[in-house]
Amino acid sequence: MAKLQVDRLLDQCDTLMFDMDGTLLDLAFDNYMWLHHIPSAYAINRGIAHSAARDELYGHYRRLQGQLDWYCLDHWSEHLGIDVLALHRDEHHRIDWLPGARELLEALSGSGVRLLLVTNSHPDTLDVKSEVTGITRYFDCIYSSHDFGYAKEHQGFWQALQQRESFDPASTLFVDDSEPVLASAARFGLDKLLAVTRPDSTRPVRSSERFTGIERVADLKPGLIVRTGA
Repeated sequence: MAKLQVDRLLDQCDTLMFDMDGTLLDLAFDNYMWLHHIPSAYAINRGIAHSAARDELYGHYRRLQGQLDWYCLDHWSEHLGIDVLALHRDEHHRIDWLPGARELLEALSGSGVRLLLVTNSHPDTLDVKSEVTGITRYFDCIYSSHDFGYAKEHQGFWQALQQRESFDPASTLFVDDSEPVLASAARFGLDKLLAVTRPDSTRPVRSSERFTGIERVADLKPGLIVRTGA
């Protein structure tokens, strides 16, 4: 896929789609929850060593990655026998914006461009994060993959979103930190795609070979927005 000129991407875009975790909100929270806190709680609940709990969970993560159940709190609560939503609420103080993300959304407000939050996040997780950050108030509409029954990695998600929104792929920009998700969007016909290369502020920048990478969404230039046909 040809690399894009980041400083011109917002020109003539009618629709901007943003992922949430790792794009606007710091993935450090999710990494802490799923790689440390939840395995620890599972180990205590089962009365097993933390290392054994971690290995068991990591194996299950790999088997489900990219599927809707991977993002489903109900699935994990039932599978693990613990209240995963309660664990998220207990650690809500760790939820935070990525640098410059909130400021970008504020700058985009009133631009005339339709802003969509397009996330794999479970609605309960989305509620917790919105309570902390107020993220949903910046968007014209919010779509969770759980609304459609397909994760963003699958074409069924994009087909359902298209039926709901009737967006024009030629004038739509989509920003996500997941290359499998971006690849799925590309298969659907979106070509204005950006990969966030530092979704977790506590970890180094990643590379993106297929998609144009930006370290953070604040690298976009909202002053360049012009509605198509304006």
